[in-house]
Amino acid sequence: MESLFLIKPGEILLKQGNQDEFIKGLIRQLRLRMGKTVCDIFEYPGRFFLSVDSANEAKAAFVLDHCPGLNGFAKAKCCAKTVEAVLAASMEVAKEGFASGSRSFKVETRRSDKSFPLGSYETSALMGEKILAALPELTVDVHSPDLIVNLEIREKAYAYGATQKGPRGLPSGSGGRALVLLSGGIDSPVAAFLMAVRGLELDFVHFQSYPYTSIEAQRKVEKLTRLVTAWCGRSRLWVLPFTEVQQEIKKRAAVDASTIMLRSAMMEAANRIAGKIGAKAIVTGESLGQVASQTAENMRITEAPTTLPVFRPLVGLDKEDIIHLAKRIGTYETSILPYEDCCVLFSPKHPLLKPDYGSLVASYRALALTPFIERSVEGTELFKYGYTDVLTEFGVR
Repeated sequence: MESLFLIKPGEILLKQGNQDEFIKGLIRQLRLRMGKTVCDIFEYPGRFFLSVDSANEAKAAFVLDHCPGLNGFAKAKCCAKTVEAVLAASMEVAKEGFASGSRSFKVETRRSDKSFPLGSYETSALMGEKILAALPELTVDVHSPDLIVNLEIREKAYAYGATQKGPRGLPSGSGGRALVLLSGGIDSPVAAFLMAVRGLELDFVHFQSYPYTSIEAQRKVEKLTRLVTAWCGRSRLWVLPFTEVQQEIKKRAAVDASTIMLRSAMMEAANRIAGKIGAKAIVTGESLGQVASQTAENMRITEAPTTLPVFRPLVGLDKEDIIHLAKRIGTYETSILPYEDCCVLFSPKHPLLKPDYGSLVASYRALALTPFIERSVEGTELFKYGYTDVLTEFGVR
């Protein structure tokens, strides 16, 4: 038995001359995420459709729920463009809604094909009348019904009930590639999600400071990468051994500037990784004023070692906003596991808040950390994740 999903694209329909490229990108992402599962994906103006064996319905729903570029989707019934067939499909949707607990309803019709014998209002009125006669336990509520029976009269006729919201945004890969600085905290996975739904393919870099940080801290970051990969489709995680760099900073840098020096060194290392993979930007989870290293002055200093634009999608959000998003995307519970990252372990008690840009940049250059950073990059451990890893992580079959 086949399950059919009606897919509502969003922002890609606003594109002009390059709309076809975004459409191809969205279909490519859907196929990538469905993997070897046999499915049929097709497009008509304003709508996409995914047809899959009902045994794989849960997988398809998960993919659609996590695929940027979709405004929403719904399990739909397809039928011939006759009044009788549309009535039968409408009745099925209404009965399923009633069985699921709906007690009020309304019918909404979009009639693109003007050859259909009834207008939109007439179709809604007739279907509503017939549903009410067959299911007298239901009541009509045109303002806030439990169930909306949606009808679309297009190249064929479609009936569906509840529409699930999609992540919106743009298809993965349509915005190029970026490198995310991924700690084990709450913020950076959320920043990665926000950039994924803007169409970026993502690589991740994590700085490991063994033995000061544990292998459990790294495993936590590996899991966070798989969780975020649900949104970007596939990813790579670059784990850099950064102990030597941190030790040099601890020995030679002023204590109150050590966090700024460390963040600058991370940015220099990230710039090298980005060059290797062709990333066009670096993404961080910084939020203005959240911690001492995230003042405007400090952020300007720490990005000095890179030639790439630095995206900070959380810069105007407070912690409550970020936590809300982390819970929504499923990373929060992993992020709060008690394994500290290297930034926390080496933080001074009284860090600089508003240092002089020229002085601090000169101080960083005087540390001459490049040879140590180069050795760190050479010792990188690489992990690759595809959508099979995502489905396994979420327990989807």
